[in-house]
Amino acid sequence: MQENAIILSNIEIAKDIWRMEIKTTFAQKAKPGQFIEISVPGFYLRRPISICEIKEKEDILVIIYKVLGQGTEKMTELSSGDSLDVFGPLGNGFPIEDIDKVLLVGGGVGVPPLYETAKQYRLKGTQVDVVLGFNDKDAIFYKEEFEQLGCNVEIATMDGSFGTKGTVIDAIKANNINTDFISACGPLMMLKALDATYSKGYISLEARMACGLGACMGCVVKDKDGNSLRVCKDGPVFEVGKVAL
Repeated sequence: MQENAIILSNIEIAKDIWRMEIKTTFAQKAKPGQFIEISVPGFYLRRPISICEIKEKEDILVIIYKVLGQGTEKMTELSSGDSLDVFGPLGNGFPIEDIDKVLLVGGGVGVPPLYETAKQYRLKGTQVDVVLGFNDKDAIFYKEEFEQLGCNVEIATMDGSFGTKGTVIDAIKANNINTDFISACGPLMMLKALDATYSKGYISLEARMACGLGACMGCVVKDKDGNSLRVCKDGPVFEVGKVAL
């Protein structure tokens, strides 16, 4: 669907990380791990932004985005009451399995889609371990929000300024987290390491997705049999071990 959503808030929550709430009927259909395409005023191509939280009863979606260029910089200028042309919800999200424990692993801007995933698992009574990776303490966001859901949260920073020094894999080992079913989103190198370590669960790929429908073929990856997959249409969430990373 395409519609004009209304911005309810747009605030910076960490260095170059912004949180936006929008009023949209998409909240009635969205699933954890899906994304929407946003038309930024003055720019031709839409920006794919993952859905962080779904407030279905209030028709509200929360998105979190990082300022990476002129388009996302322009988004920071939008304010409450402004209209925003959105298209979605798109892609395949994280399945919420009937399991006792799940490990959610996020890196940087891969963190947002894990929040609604964690919320849905907690509603089922599942134990949720969360490991989040950032470059430094100034980049950390949503630690408290995950904790408020009742998740066990550990942080890794590359410079060691907060939590475990190193990668999310280092934090998992340092904190003796033995949960074997994962859902993860983040940088490719992080996903490669997780895909090589775990055999059960899902990973969500990040890609440049111009159309969001699989038509432009701009986000094609290969599975381990050499077949083509479109991140926007066949993903962005794939089973662990499916994609040739």
